Amino acid sequence: MRFGGLDVLVNNAGVVRDRMLVNLGEDEWDAVLRVHLKGHFATLRHAGAYWRGEAKAGRTRDARVINTSSGAGLLGSVGQANYSAAKAGIAGLTVVASAELARYGVTVNAIAPSARTRMTEEVFADMMARPDDGFDAMAPENVSPLVVWLGSPESSGVTGRVFEVEGGAVSVAQSWRRGPEIDKGGRWDPTELGPVVADLLAKAPAPEPVYGAG
Repeated sequence: MRFGGLDVLVNNAGVVRDRMLVNLGEDEWDAVLRVHLKGHFATLRHAGAYWRGEAKAGRTRDARVINTSSGAGLLGSVGQANYSAAKAGIAGLTVVASAELARYGVTVNAIAPSARTRMTEEVFADMMARPDDGFDAMAPENVSPLVVWLGSPESSGVTGRVFEVEGGAVSVAQSWRRGPEIDKGGRWDPTELGPVVADLLAKAPAPEPVYGAG
């Protein structure tokens, strides 16, 4: 490579075309999916190929990928079907890439930040500094330390994770996972499934609310 080796890739391109689903044009859907989801794939695919080549040449790198998802991708957001779908796709891409690239010495994680940027300045316009200590919870500088840590050697044992970060709060998102199960051992008749589904839902935790709903 012209500028030397590649050790850390941070994917952070974004664009919004917010609109309620029934008013969302295909061009607005495509634009958001292209920038966010395809944008992540395009760089990740080439970086992964480079790291694979390095590993095959006996120069396995201790490399890092940090993708950018969103709380909208984890929980959904009213008026942002395209953005939510793209960011959910990035979370899924992160999990798959972490499994596929591990053999080449690469960890792949994602962040879901809340911060005031050019893309979100209208959303967070009314969220100012905290009155008690003047700490600006929406400052993008609050996100940087986690990105730096995830790109460091210290994070070598962490991969396939999505971290939410807002102000001084950091949390790890809990991904989709199998919950309660009822196995009949054969094919269900549709007329049987009402009480079965009701039982499963009674045993499962209630879903987190979608941003902007209700």
